[in-house]
Amino acid sequence: MEGQNIIWRLKNQDNHSFGLLYENYFDMVNRFVTKNSGRTSDAEDIFQDTMVVLISKLNRDDFQLTASIKTYIMAIAKNLWLKKLRKTYREVEFTENYTDAFFEEITESIEQEKSYREKLRSYMGKITAHCRKLIYEIFFKEKSTQQIQQEYGYSSRHNVNNQKYKCIEQIRRAKIKLEK
Repeated sequence: MEGQNIIWRLKNQDNHSFGLLYENYFDMVNRFVTKNSGRTSDAEDIFQDTMVVLISKLNRDDFQLTASIKTYIMAIAKNLWLKKLRKTYREVEFTENYTDAFFEEITESIEQEKSYREKLRSYMGKITAHCRKLIYEIFFKEKSTQQIQQEYGYSSRHNVNNQKYKCIEQIRRAKIKLEK
C-alpha cells in the first residue's frame, strides 16, 4: 500500500481505504496494546482513535508525512495507549524484547520503503518518457481510462489499456535487466 496513494484516498473520504488500513495495521497495534497491559477491545478503541487523529492530521494544510504510513500509525497508537494508561494510573510493563523488536521492525520497514522507492525510480528511468507519463497518470494520479483516453487522444478505452499494458511490460523488462 503506497503511502501517498492511501493519504490521497483518505483525504478524499474513500471508505475502502479505512478497511485496508485495518487489514494491514490493526494486528500491529493489537500486539503492542496487549503486550502492554491491554486487551483486544482496548486495541480496537485505540485503533479507532488513531484513525480519527490520522484524519484530522491529514486535513491540515501543513501536514507532511515524513515516515511510512505504518510507522506513523504505530506512533499515534503508541502515544494514545500510553496516555490512556497514565490516565488510569496503571503502570506500563514494557518487555525489553518487544521494545527492541518493535524498533527493529520500524527500522526494517523504513529501509524496505527506501529500497522500494529507489528500485521504482531506476525502473521508471529505463522506460520511454511517454510510458513514464502514462504510468504516473494512471497509478499515481489515479486517472480513469476515460480521462486518459480524452487527454491522450486515444480512439477507445481498449487502446488505453493496450498502451498501459505495453508500458507495464517496459517496466518488467527494465526490472529483469537491472536484476541480472
